[in-house]
Amino acid sequence: MIRVGVIGASGYTGSELLRLLIRHPEVRVEVVTSQTYAGRPVDEVIPSLRGILDLRLEGFDPDLVAGRVDVAFLALPHKVSMEFAPQLLERGVKVIDLSADYRLKDVETYEKWYGVKHTSPELLSEAVYGLPEIHGEEIRSARLVANPGCYPTGAILALAPLMREGWVEGEVIIDAKSGISGAGSKPSDRTHYPARAENFEPYNVAAHRHIPEMEQELSWLAGKDVSVVFVPHLAPMSRGILSTIYVRLKEVVSIREIRGLYEDFYRDKPFVRVLREGELPATKRVYGSNLCDISIVSPPDSRTLIIISAIDNLVKGASGQAVQNMNLMFDLDERIGLDLPPVTP
Repeated sequence: MIRVGVIGASGYTGSELLRLLIRHPEVRVEVVTSQTYAGRPVDEVIPSLRGILDLRLEGFDPDLVAGRVDVAFLALPHKVSMEFAPQLLERGVKVIDLSADYRLKDVETYEKWYGVKHTSPELLSEAVYGLPEIHGEEIRSARLVANPGCYPTGAILALAPLMREGWVEGEVIIDAKSGISGAGSKPSDRTHYPARAENFEPYNVAAHRHIPEMEQELSWLAGKDVSVVFVPHLAPMSRGILSTIYVRLKEVVSIREIRGLYEDFYRDKPFVRVLREGELPATKRVYGSNLCDISIVSPPDSRTLIIISAIDNLVKGASGQAVQNMNLMFDLDERIGLDLPPVTP
């Protein structure tokens, strides 16, 4: 049985982690922490878990956590995880970090985009980027996994086969729409209900912090520098990310050949579904699941290709992917605890 701790359990990703972990047959949740709600019962702070998880939230103490868990999920804000991760690693605890603190390999890039000095840059080269469909073998032997961001997950999975094959030239244009839970549980003027209901708006245009993460992984896949133009939007929904991606192919390739490339690439990847011809992704069709749906569209005799992907930002885009990473780190079938079909309307 894997002993698990969730550090920072009261936010959306922490709550979603608990929802998934408590039904995992190989897991026992031993520690749940929250600096804000320490001392309170979990089901008082997360009412959906009433009668399901009988634990109290605790303050973070690395010695106490290390003595009780094999792996810790850090569901903490960016810039905070890098204070906690080294303390756990040096005590022999495996770490899956859901923040951005260990996703970027270049410390100067991290400090530029996040506006803070990295306090444990020596761990950046060791951390494995936790996208199992791309880095599965590395994840199996890792002690520190950097769980990808939600936008990069949908975009990289949509582009990986093309990039690996070297079929794309020029910039990649990514137009993505996200549910408001991607902004976290702390309210703001932008996430307040009157601002979101019946409203649709772009934000951080060409300046979102996920851009270097996308470029890093796409460049690694392509074996050359890849430039991304990324425009995120907030949609009036609670969950989901729909990404519409435009690329220019080096030459005209039939849609049948492209579909074959995708089907071969994802043949043994249980959470990626390459949709049938004419079928398009929708956020409701992956809602509450660890699935990523992908569709490919190309005008006849054109070098322009449109790839569309849909994920649930809190599951495949965060907590579900973290559990998938844990399964690999402990040599389990990556589907265990995640074999949930999407919630239908």
